[in-house]
Amino acid sequence: MPQTDIKSQFDVIVVGAGAAGLYTALCMPAELQVGLITKETVSLSASDWAQGGIAAAVAPEDSPFLHIEDTIQAGVGLCDRPAVEFLAKLAPSCIQSLVNLGVAFDRHGSQLALTLEAAHSRNRVLHAADTTGREVTTTLANQVLRRQNIQVIQQALALSLWLEPETGRCQGISLFYQGHVKWIKANAVVLATGGGGQVFAQSTNPAVSTGDGVAIAWRAGAILRDLEFVQFHPTALTKPGRFLISEAVRGEGAHLVDDEGRRFAFDYHPAGELAPRDVVSRAIFSHLQGTSTDPATAHVWLDMRPIPAEKIRHRFPNIIKVCQHSGVDVFSQPIPVAPAAHYWMGGIVTDLMNRTNIPGLYAVGETTSTGVHGANRLASNSLLECIVFGAQMADLQIPPDVSRVSNLSELLAIREYRADVTEWKPQQEHLEVLRDKIPRLLWQSAGICREQSGLESAIATLESWQQDYISLPVSQFLLSLRPTESARLEIPDVERQLRLWAETGNLLDIGVLILKSAAFRTESRGGHYRLDYPQLDPDWQVHTLIQQNNWWKSPVLRE
Repeated sequence: MPQTDIKSQFDVIVVGAGAAGLYTALCMPAELQVGLITKETVSLSASDWAQGGIAAAVAPEDSPFLHIEDTIQAGVGLCDRPAVEFLAKLAPSCIQSLVNLGVAFDRHGSQLALTLEAAHSRNRVLHAADTTGREVTTTLANQVLRRQNIQVIQQALALSLWLEPETGRCQGISLFYQGHVKWIKANAVVLATGGGGQVFAQSTNPAVSTGDGVAIAWRAGAILRDLEFVQFHPTALTKPGRFLISEAVRGEGAHLVDDEGRRFAFDYHPAGELAPRDVVSRAIFSHLQGTSTDPATAHVWLDMRPIPAEKIRHRFPNIIKVCQHSGVDVFSQPIPVAPAAHYWMGGIVTDLMNRTNIPGLYAVGETTSTGVHGANRLASNSLLECIVFGAQMADLQIPPDVSRVSNLSELLAIREYRADVTEWKPQQEHLEVLRDKIPRLLWQSAGICREQSGLESAIATLESWQQDYISLPVSQFLLSLRPTESARLEIPDVERQLRLWAETGNLLDIGVLILKSAAFRTESRGGHYRLDYPQLDPDWQVHTLIQQNNWWKSPVLRE
């Protein structure tokens, strides 16, 4: 890869190039110089994988009020009503903004086509066949690449936040790029790094979803919230990659059946396969309990044949193609499916203007806890959250920067880390073993159903792995870097190896945070289900709050 010079200073740095990061960058005032950082390319993100669509009350028979009520009901008492109202009321205008940018949503004639998804009381989900996320992110990426004030820095890895020592203000980040660790200065940093689904062995998220933003923010002292709430999507194809079979498939009439062809979901909820996602996931999990099948391959069936064939071809061409590639013909046989980690309701606490408790640090999208999702996200509110909250960055006020430095790179000492193949191999092997073991431990101990002894055992194991990780020579070197020091690393396959190092550290951190949060909340609610505390507890109608190594409860929420 050719060397590409990047500036040492921007007005704003946006970390992440999914829907949240792209739209945030587009909405920034045009006079601001924006650095958009992504560890892959601008087209690889969880947003790109979103199939179902984006929810908005745009139909005559719908209203933001109904959207608000559906969202709050799905959130099981933990939604912040002002945030939900903000989301739903701004949704129609944000949809219009996407249309104006060129997003080609499906239509019936001149009207936007709307479908139904679980726990919605109206057809309000806009879509572009079954690749809505790809349509949105591709359109946004094309717009970003045209903007003169946005520099896209691809295959770059954000490592840590740079805080001003006296004030605690965020003034930039450290970045691993083309073999070097650099410190990049900015008046504002926006984390839009998505979720952390890769901390679980079974996940619909892409490989980039390693919880980077949450881990980076936590290490800098940001307040986090509700990390125990993970949404497990009920219908992931049980083939390598755990491809998500959109909820829209069930909305259009597909049936969830067991080996005998019985629609068992009605045993668990009157709405059957259209019950909220957490209910359907637990229904499948419970139905599979007691079978002798290997848990890694255990599955039920999603039968699309009740949907007219022509509608399947029109609405779900990508699902047809992926299933066909896996040897499943959706027109003649059901699809083997099982739950997989899909969406993280918790994250960095932000207000309606995306501000965190750290001055100068903002966050947008799945990496946040805005209060709109509560304990269980309503289907198709995730892309909407990225757009509605990303739009608020148009009002970003950058304070005058009294410490602006034009040639920052000249002030930085350069340290070097060298390891040949023989020296590096033991470290690489250790990192690869950790990277493999962390998701399996989390899936086993903090998956769809949890209990205290399993959580405590997993916490002890992960904390010992953290100590092993910190003791690695490369960790000792990188974790000791100060903001006045840049670094050059000479190790075999340096780009891939440093990404392995950074992502493994982030997964260790968010794994411990999820486990401790799950142990802290002694009830079951939404995406958090405790076998030893199976009931919802009114005394737990509170947020779980975390800063550094302190956990506490918010005041009781009122709906």
